Amino acid sequence: MAMVSMKFCVPSLSLPSLRPTKRYSGMAFAASNQDAVALGVKVTQGEGNLPKLVLTSDQGSEAEIYLFGGCITSWKVPGGRDLLFVRPDAVFDQKKPISGGIPHCFPQFGPGTMQQHGFARNMDWSLAESENVEGNPIVTLELKDSPYSRAMWDFGFQARYKVILNSKSISTELTVTNTDEKPFTFSAALHSYFRASITGVSVKGLKGCKTLNKDPDPKNPIEGNEERDAITFPGFVDCIYLDAPNEVHLDNGLGDVISIKNTNWADAVLWNPHLQMEACYKDFVCVENAKIGTVQLEPKHSWIAKQHLSIV
Repeated sequence: MAMVSMKFCVPSLSLPSLRPTKRYSGMAFAASNQDAVALGVKVTQGEGNLPKLVLTSDQGSEAEIYLFGGCITSWKVPGGRDLLFVRPDAVFDQKKPISGGIPHCFPQFGPGTMQQHGFARNMDWSLAESENVEGNPIVTLELKDSPYSRAMWDFGFQARYKVILNSKSISTELTVTNTDEKPFTFSAALHSYFRASITGVSVKGLKGCKTLNKDPDPKNPIEGNEERDAITFPGFVDCIYLDAPNEVHLDNGLGDVISIKNTNWADAVLWNPHLQMEACYKDFVCVENAKIGTVQLEPKHSWIAKQHLSIV
């Protein structure tokens, strides 16, 4: 078989450069296959008996990832609280996406021709690889087209999602490859929910960005420019920031400042539902890396975007 040359849009953000010690790949992982994964990676049953990965670094940081939706639901630094938030109304029955953590929006962000935020957060991802690099667990999840996805979006694709847990950071790398014979377009985002005390929350680093404010009418966003050094959340907020910088800082109002770095996501979204979600709006804020404008991907080409969350 002739080898196909793969072309990648390679971003510049450096993920941890470490030497692998053990790697396991190409295996089907069931909840009972715990011996088949790398040190610091455990396959277990989570809420609703859904398969869940538990990552633990040598330094004591922890993360949890559900294979349903490829959703990171927990991230703790050593001795610290959970920095992510899962809503109290979240369900784990595979009938709807997990509400909270870091869900995927792919191949559509927001409303459009298919269901809200696309289908990637409604599908089972598989564990393609796991490894341990100098005490830091790394897993790679994979999602491919299926009859379910093709009913909404009739293209062949492969999405690989690498998650790297370090002592005070968690990094992700999303690679979308066109495995079809025709080009396709998509948009995407990481719909990140951070634990917060909303009255004390501020986001810095977006001053000067062009904004699309979806309040009061999400169907007709108001164009503007961000003039504030620090964005706060006194009420309902749903705003897109175009051509965002590659780093913003989130003060979660609980004593933590989180650096949110990215490469190739291009845009940012801030969201808090305020009284539309009265039961929990005070306890979280969404700061999302996104690609609002569509990406056109030719056959056998790939698009890569990276995110790096760390405690400042």
